[in-house]
Amino acid sequence: MPKIQVGDHELHYERGGSGEPLLLIQGMGGTHVSWGEPFLAPLRESFDVTAFDNRGIGLSAPIDGPFTIVEMAEDAAVLMDELGLESAHVVGISMGGMIAQDLALVHPERLRSLTLGCTYCGGPGSRLMPQENLEILAAGMASGDRDKAIRASYEVNLSPAFRADESHYAAFHEMATSVPAAKRTIELQAQAIFGHDTSARLGELATPTLIVHGTDDGVLPYPNAELIASLMPAARLETLEDVGHMFWWEQPDRSAELIREHALAAGRA
Repeated sequence: MPKIQVGDHELHYERGGSGEPLLLIQGMGGTHVSWGEPFLAPLRESFDVTAFDNRGIGLSAPIDGPFTIVEMAEDAAVLMDELGLESAHVVGISMGGMIAQDLALVHPERLRSLTLGCTYCGGPGSRLMPQENLEILAAGMASGDRDKAIRASYEVNLSPAFRADESHYAAFHEMATSVPAAKRTIELQAQAIFGHDTSARLGELATPTLIVHGTDDGVLPYPNAELIASLMPAARLETLEDVGHMFWWEQPDRSAELIREHALAAGRA
């Protein structure tokens, strides 16, 4: 299994496809399998795609101590160094979008384009998870029953319209159980998110940026996208009507095409 040493910890990564380099950064509790093959396959047709597990999660080495979003952004930069990627198109979703914001702010020369999906910038006007959904997730995790915890995550992360087809749950359950996601690491990721605030600096970014967000996002509500777009006047906001937090899971083909068009247009520019 491919791993790279980053400081005092190891990161697992998967790489495939051909074309310009594309780096995918996952969110809280997410791993390389959380992208799903229906989303990854069309991207690999146009890009050299790298997806990795953030520190302490999935197949990356376990970690005990606290960390910040800025430190995880530096993980991504070191991973790029080790893979020989001088620059790349970067896609970050949810917490991964926060990591991507800091990566772009600290290392703007490393990004060919930036896609921020279902994410949050902190500061005035930002919104974290609604209390009722937080309670659903907390109850699932506190139950000690893995299947109840997965079902709670499914309910919060996917829209009612998507969940109306019960056949969708099997693929989500398989993804959620295929690689480990340590509860302690997820708690540390949540702590890192609470400390994230790039709101006063987003206007500095000149990287061509696409913002993607579903209107039925139950984790980081849609107004976060409108706020980020207002702070980045040159960015383009793509609104996905009646789509939940995991938009790339609900609409993999459309999501991949939005990223492809944005990245290739930035490359031509």
